[in-house]
Amino acid sequence: MPQNEGPPEPWRSFFDELDEMLREPVELHCCGGFIVIHSYGVARTTNDVDLIGLLPNPLRQTLSELGGMGSALHEKHKVYLDPVTVATPPDGYESRLKPLFPGAWRFLRLYALEAHDLALTKLERNYERDREDVQRLARAGHLDREVLRRRYYEELRPYLSRETWHDQTLQLWLESCWPDTSQSENQEQP
Repeated sequence: MPQNEGPPEPWRSFFDELDEMLREPVELHCCGGFIVIHSYGVARTTNDVDLIGLLPNPLRQTLSELGGMGSALHEKHKVYLDPVTVATPPDGYESRLKPLFPGAWRFLRLYALEAHDLALTKLERNYERDREDVQRLARAGHLDREVLRRRYYEELRPYLSRETWHDQTLQLWLESCWPDTSQSENQEQP
């Protein structure tokens, strides 16, 4: 499907109607399952679009009222926008955003987090579905072990509390996504 045609239903109708309600351009920085599916082609289901950022930010409340959980659009289409509260993106993620469905709407502009940035936004919460998403992205070839590790230490870790906890989480992720590499690393260490 060409990018400017937009996503499949019910997402297409949801975003079409949301776009009609807007009066100015809005950028949605999207992460989560919606991006895993529609930007990276990884099989999964979801009924929300997680938003890590939104420009202009003063429209956050308006967009939540128009398309958030419990809104008329949510009731009609059974999908909704969900501003993320437990996720820290790597520093500089904005420069790596990928347009998603460019030209599909008059005012809406959807952007997908780059795969490594997307994975790292899941680190703090670390639910089972977060780990599964990271493993799926790695198996599909969208993640590079060293890029993930480097970006974590250089662009995310300085902004997290409980650094040791998150270091351990990252190590477990690396071992689960690249077991052969992790085993050889452990054998090389004294």
